[in-house]
Amino acid sequence: MAHPLPRIFSRRIYQQSSPSARASNLFPRRFQVNSAPRRSYATGESGPNPRPGQNPFKIWPFVAITVAGSGAYILMVRSRTDMAPTNERIAAPKKNTPTFSPSNVTVLFVLGGPGAGKGTQCANLVRDYKFTHLSAGDLLRAEQDRKGSEFGDLIKSYIKDGKIVPMEVTVQLLENAMTEVVEKDKDHKGKFLIDGFPRKMDQALKFEETVCPSKFVLFYDCPEEEMQKRLLKRGETSGRSDDNAESIKKRFKTFVETSMPVVNYFRQEGRVVKVVATKTPDEVYKETREKLEQRLGRNF
Repeated sequence: MAHPLPRIFSRRIYQQSSPSARASNLFPRRFQVNSAPRRSYATGESGPNPRPGQNPFKIWPFVAITVAGSGAYILMVRSRTDMAPTNERIAAPKKNTPTFSPSNVTVLFVLGGPGAGKGTQCANLVRDYKFTHLSAGDLLRAEQDRKGSEFGDLIKSYIKDGKIVPMEVTVQLLENAMTEVVEKDKDHKGKFLIDGFPRKMDQALKFEETVCPSKFVLFYDCPEEEMQKRLLKRGETSGRSDDNAESIKKRFKTFVETSMPVVNYFRQEGRVVKVVATKTPDEVYKETREKLEQRLGRNF
């Protein structure tokens, strides 16, 4: 129910809005028209002077419009809140358990800056300990060159710019390669050196959550100047698009900013085996074997 306006307020409005009232101030009384026009008000009463307490305005239409507009606004806000963002990434189906059990599958992450010698040392471990060497970079390069690959152009652009390929692509390629090896083994077991992976924390967490928990990180520590010298030398014959001065600088920057936090995370968990990689390849391998046997035993 609308509240009546105070008497003095209704009188002021009436006085300001009444043409006859204004006319009475402008002309002498003898020139005034005797009968003023009658008005109809919201109450149904007519006449120039509404009864005290009467409201000369229609209140209910304004109230109805305000209520209706507020309700429509609330519904609009709620509908926008419930609406899913259009640019949200569609997540892969969540797994309750990893694909492989660590009791059947051994995974060592092999990390180090570009040119630290990871590939050379992995080849030695494959020869002597029957590991399967999976290079994340090699898998990505093979996929980009595979005819009909839906990720080929994407991978090519990321590698050229020294950026990290989206996590989902790399993790899936690794899982596919591991599955192929395990299925061929009569006991469905496997030992894997995953070279150059994980390069970011989300990769590490995603892999261990969905594929297989790792034993530890084998980290080859080498100064940037030494790695750059090795890469430029390798670029003379490797034919790799990222073995050039510009890409090398980008790769160094990416490694320091994204991969070193991964190493530090595993170090805090006591899951890093560090090897100094500035020595000769044979000396580096000798140290690698000693530290692995200390960690895994001589017959791992």
